[in-house]
Amino acid sequence: MNIGMGTAPEAPQPLIGFGQVRHARLRPRRHAFAYPTFFLLLPLRSMGAAAPGPLAVNRRGAISFHDTDHGDGRSAAQGGALAWLDELLRAEGIADATGEVWLHCYPRVLGYTFKPVSFWYCHRADASLRTIVVEVNNTFGERHCYLLDAPRYGVELRARKVFHVSPFCEVGGGYRFRFLRTAGGPADAGRTVARIDYDDDAGPLIETSVSGTLHPITGQTLRRALWGYPAMTLAVIARIHWQALRLWLKRVRFHRKPEAPASIVTR
Repeated sequence: MNIGMGTAPEAPQPLIGFGQVRHARLRPRRHAFAYPTFFLLLPLRSMGAAAPGPLAVNRRGAISFHDTDHGDGRSAAQGGALAWLDELLRAEGIADATGEVWLHCYPRVLGYTFKPVSFWYCHRADASLRTIVVEVNNTFGERHCYLLDAPRYGVELRARKVFHVSPFCEVGGGYRFRFLRTAGGPADAGRTVARIDYDDDAGPLIETSVSGTLHPITGQTLRRALWGYPAMTLAVIARIHWQALRLWLKRVRFHRKPEAPASIVTR
């Protein structure tokens, strides 16, 4: 059963997901891979008013979350990533996303992080889903956000591609997004899937997804993540370069990086 995050309890818990990243290139050479992964799903408004839990927030830890890793890099003392998000939404004319904000992202592991993509699920005060912000980082230190207005779980959403991510894809065409969330059972807090497919002028080219089963963040689940994936975020950037080498060896066309878009947001 697909549900919105509006059905979450009154005091939502920070969650950790264990799952898989999948990627498949369809042409001109078939190229596919899948890696095990873990990620965080954090209720940022609730966390701001809660006592510190087992996750290290804006402090050193084996697994930690830092506000400065998102948005414009502002610190917690400056309002953090949530203040950045609220300003971004107001600038786009969205004033009713005042409910919970769930952030799906990679943490820092042993002090290192790289976040190819993070998802901000923004809700109204009545807990209905208002918008999703897809925050994308490339390996050149650039960042761009795709704002998906009036989304629904399980319904495809589209955005024009304007931001350089891979040298083996042109900046053109568009993305197709699809998000799913299922209810939890006795052994977990549900399951989430975020899928991003990319089409160029010739049709579907790239299919990607990140999915996982969710659990409350506890000392036990953090230890499971650290012991099972001790170099996970460092491995993200290593795998990006390894897969790029494989594509180069397959003689997939290489594209030079264009200038970043003038605006940080594409709606």
